[in-house]
Formats: sequence, structure tokens, C-alpha cells
Amino acid sequence: MRIDRLAAAVTTAALFSSVLLSAGPAAADTSVPINVSDVRDTVVDGARQHLYISGDSVIFVVDYTGKVIQTLTGLPGVSDLQLSPDGDTLYAAVTDADKIVAFDTATLTQTAEYPTGAKTAPRHLALTQGRIWFGYGDQWDSGLGEVDLSATPATVTLDLAGAHDFASPPLLYTDPATPDTLVALDGGISNGPIVVYDVSSATPTIRVTANEGGFYSDAALTPGAQSIVVVGQGSRAVTEYRLSDLAKVREYPVADETETVTVAPDGTIAATTLDTEDTGDTYVFSGGADAPPSVRNLSHDWMPWGGHSTAWSADGSKLFVLTGRAGSMEFHTVTEPRKYVTTLAVNAPATAPRAKTLTVKGTLTAGLVPPAGTPVNIVRTDLLSPAGKSLGAAKLGANGTFSFTDVPPAGGTVRYTVTYPGDADHTPATASDTVAVSRATPALTLSNNKKIYDYGKNVVFTAHLGTTYTNRTVEIWADPYGPDKPNKLIKSGKADAHGNLTATVNMSRDTAVTAVFKGDARYSPRTVKSSAYAHVKTASSLSHYYRTGTIGSTRYRYYHKNTDAILTTTMTYYRGRKERLDLQVYSGGKWYTTDSEYFALGTNGTCIVNLGHPGTAGVRARVRASYLDPASGDSVNTTTYGAWQYFYFTS
Repeated sequence: MRIDRLAAAVTTAALFSSVLLSAGPAAADTSVPINVSDVRDTVVDGARQHLYISGDSVIFVVDYTGKVIQTLTGLPGVSDLQLSPDGDTLYAAVTDADKIVAFDTATLTQTAEYPTGAKTAPRHLALTQGRIWFGYGDQWDSGLGEVDLSATPATVTLDLAGAHDFASPPLLYTDPATPDTLVALDGGISNGPIVVYDVSSATPTIRVTANEGGFYSDAALTPGAQSIVVVGQGSRAVTEYRLSDLAKVREYPVADETETVTVAPDGTIAATTLDTEDTGDTYVFSGGADAPPSVRNLSHDWMPWGGHSTAWSADGSKLFVLTGRAGSMEFHTVTEPRKYVTTLAVNAPATAPRAKTLTVKGTLTAGLVPPAGTPVNIVRTDLLSPAGKSLGAAKLGANGTFSFTDVPPAGGTVRYTVTYPGDADHTPATASDTVAVSRATPALTLSNNKKIYDYGKNVVFTAHLGTTYTNRTVEIWADPYGPDKPNKLIKSGKADAHGNLTATVNMSRDTAVTAVFKGDARYSPRTVKSSAYAHVKTASSLSHYYRTGTIGSTRYRYYHKNTDAILTTTMTYYRGRKERLDLQVYSGGKWYTTDSEYFALGTNGTCIVNLGHPGTAGVRARVRASYLDPASGDSVNTTTYGAWQYFYFTS
């Protein structure tokens, strides 16, 4: 029963996009990926809420959410599917195995198979009382066959097409309301005929035939089998023909070449198109041929559908559609397919001054626009109303346009959200746009910029905040130089009566200190920074001298001329850090540098260097250890010169 198959299939809901901000179909519509490919046919089992999808030599058993719950394999070239009137048996045409097989829908196990003959390649099926009709063959060797299930064993008869010579395996359609009628479509040629058979007797006889559009890709019978609707190559309409005389009854226009079609129990027609312009691929004609269809854009990847992949649920309340290609198939469920999809676009000015009037415009679009005067609800969200404040409603004009004015009391990002609640004929829609509303810039300062401090000194930083509206909170952050120390919040609090907030920072490294005001409804956020610098901590000492003494006012360490002077330095450690040693010798009343060299610190910050000995008495020298930013290997501290250590060599 072809209509049973068409009255239960697979579909998805996608949403129309707007040039601005838009909303799509009802929230209950779904679209999920599904691991099927090469779809040939789809049948819906309303009692079990299953869909049977044939393709790629497999029948996929899918639930209403698109989840594949079982696969029936070993079916080479499986194509058409049919569900028995009682729903207990699923029949499948296994084209490449020259047979028709039957499955128990309760257990999903194979219960029978009916070989149709070598090289018959059965492709399309239809059921009447106790008989399986099948279209078989290849091109002009095609024909109409029958499996008589009432015989024991079942018998297969070929060449029942009568006076018609099919150019391709015919597409077959039946309806339980008219069990003596079988409709065959010769879709393989242009002007291919529609043939209506009387199958009340053992041998089918042709009641009426007519050459129509040809190259049919899909078809469906209307309830009661009064008419058939067809789609196919080159046609930009679903065309309905009356079965009694095959006269054209009406056309349902679409924007692109038609691909699939299905009819709900109440007669509502749904069709899919090639949609080369990506403007909408799924059409539902809930108002008949003379009313605009509801159009959804489920797939943004245009291609021929390739098989029957669109169907209604058994009760006609949902529409199922499969879109995509192998590896990227989508299973769509449209929960309110007869409703027109509405799309809202909202256009607010990019910027606006606070407390001044601004105008927001928008448009509601649909295949059938709601009448003028229909209200859309408006909500403003801003710093004063973070949960949103209703601004009432605007009314649609005759073409779906609307506008409203507002005086934003708060600055910053102001969002205007417009909602259309939907009605019996339209899906709801929501859209929004934002405005950057101006705010005053507050005064904010921070002390100690570019000052240098001794290592480890606790330094008080003072942030001063000028006039604001409601927010008086200031944050003070300290970010020590070096990737191993994160930016850290030191203090957060309200400025005092003088506008001040203080925080203490221990200066063990150069540090970027920032004061942050996060703004309020009338004053914008602001951040100011002070860069403060810290010396390293360093100390040096000489060893191996035999006494100390003064020369002039300077204290010296005395060494024998052949004794090495050893310098031990401790310096604040940092990974990869080096100290620089400067060695000078006194001569003729002046100090002369004889060597400058970098030495790596140990992980404890210590470095021991043998300065050697001159072997000559009367030599006065001095040495110091320094950290130079960045020559010492990092930029974590500011340049620090250590104290000179003086020494004298005697005989």
C-alpha cells in the first residue's frame, strides 16, 4: 500500500536565515546527524514509531528521534519498501539478488523470500489484498510482476503490463481504499505515461493511460486514491492528476526542480526541491494549491535527493526528511509542518547617545505574513535591567514591517529583543540587535608609575576614582613580570570618601599594577596601569685574604701576590639568570676595567668565581656583581649594580 509508505517517512526542520538577526522554526523541531547513506526508500511504522530506510544494501531501522536502533544487512541493492496493512510485515525489493524478502516488524527477523527470476532485478513495490506487485527489469526490458501470497507456495508471475511497454521499472502505487486499483508510472523517459490498472481479476487490465511529464522521481496518492501527485526532473511544481481520466487537476508551484513528494492522511502535500539557490527546499501546502506554501530550508547542500526520503508520520502530525550525502546525512523532524515558518529581522542603530531617542526597525517574514496590526513583543536588556524590561508591543504593518522608539536610560550594550509568539498558522520567532549606548569616561588614576624600589619592599599603590553613577568599586591587580607568575587580584573594594582605594604590593619583581573600574549605567569601564620596577637582591664577599685594612677611606682585603681571590655572590634567582662581574685595576689615579664577564647563577642564586692572582705585589683591584636587564638573561627585574669589593695584593 504505497500510501501507507508515503504517510510515514523521514524529515527534519531547519531554519530560515535573515540578512540581520533571525529566528527559525518552533523549538521542538530537531535536526540530528544519522549514519545512513544512498537512501532509496523510507517507510514509517506508526504503531512502533519506527522508520525503515533502505540504502547501500542495508535497511536501517530508526526511531522517531533519528537514532539507528538496528540494521538489516545482506540485502544487495535493496530499494523499495512496503509495510503490510496490519503493520506486521515489511517487504523489501532486493534488486541485485532478484528477490523480494519479508521481515517480521516485531522481531526484525526475515520470515520469507520470494525469488522473482534471474536478472529480473525487482525495484518498486505495491501491495493489494494478498498480492505483491513489483516493477522490475532494466530500461526497455522492464515490466510488471506479481507475487500471489494466497497461493501455497506463493507464485510469481511476470509480464503483466498488458499493452504497455515500460521504458524503466515502473513506480507503483496503491491505496487500501481502492484495492482494485494499481497505478504505474513510467519514469524513465520524457512524456512517460501514467498507467492505471484494474487488478480486480487475475490479470491486470489498463483502465486509462496518458503521457504526462515523464522522468518521474516520486509520486503519492491522495487520500481515497482519487488523484495522484507527481514530481520529477525539469518540473517546478507538484502536479496532480485525477485517476479516473488522468486529467490534470492542479499544480502546486515551487521555486526549483521537484525531487520527492508525500501526502498526509488529511491530504496535505509536502515536497522537496533541488534548491540550487539555497532559499528553501521543503514545501508544505497546508492551504492547497492556491495558498502560498510553508517553506523550510533544511539543507544548505543542493543535490538530487536520489530516493524517497520525505514522509509524514502515520497520524500526519510530523514530517520527516532526510538530507545530505554519505557521511553527512541529517535526520530532520518538523513537529508543526503545516505552520508557516516566521523569520524576524531586527535592525537597531550601531551607536546611540544615552538618554536620547533612538528608533529600532524590523521585519517579520513568512510565506503568509500575519495580518497588519499583529503585535510583536519588545524587551530591552541593559545594565539597569539585566533580566530584561518589557517595552510593550509594536504592531506589524501590511508588509510585516514594524518600528518603535526608545530612550535608553543606561549606557553600554543595550539589547532589544523582539518576539512573535506565533499562532495557529505560524511558528514563533525571536530576534534581537544591540546598540552601543554612550557613557561618560570616569577619572581614574594610579600612583607609583615608573618608580623603582629595592627588592622585597612593600609598596602602597593608591587608586583614585572620580565621579560615577552607582558603582564605586575599584579592583587593584598586580601582574609580576615573567610567565610563571599570574596576574592576581590584590584588592577589591569601594573607594573611600575621597575616592581612594589602596593596596600593598611586595616588589620582588618588576610589576604591572592596574586599577580597574568596571563601569555602571552612566560611566564606562576604565583601566589604568602603573609600571613599577624592583631591583634584585645581591650580595658579594671575598675569601682567602689574610687581613683587612684601609687605603685612604676605602676598606681593602689583603692577599699575597700568589693567592687567588675568590668571590662568592648571592643574587635573587630566576631560571636562566646570569650575573655580570666587572673587574677593574687601579693605575695612575684611575680605575680601569680589565674584564667584564657573565656567569650563571646556581639554583640557590649563588655563584663562586676564582678571580686569580697577579703574581706581582702592589696591585689594587675591585670587583662587583650586577644584574642587567635583559643582558643577564631575563627582564623580570630592573638593572641592579652591586657594591664594589676592593682587594690588594702584597708580597
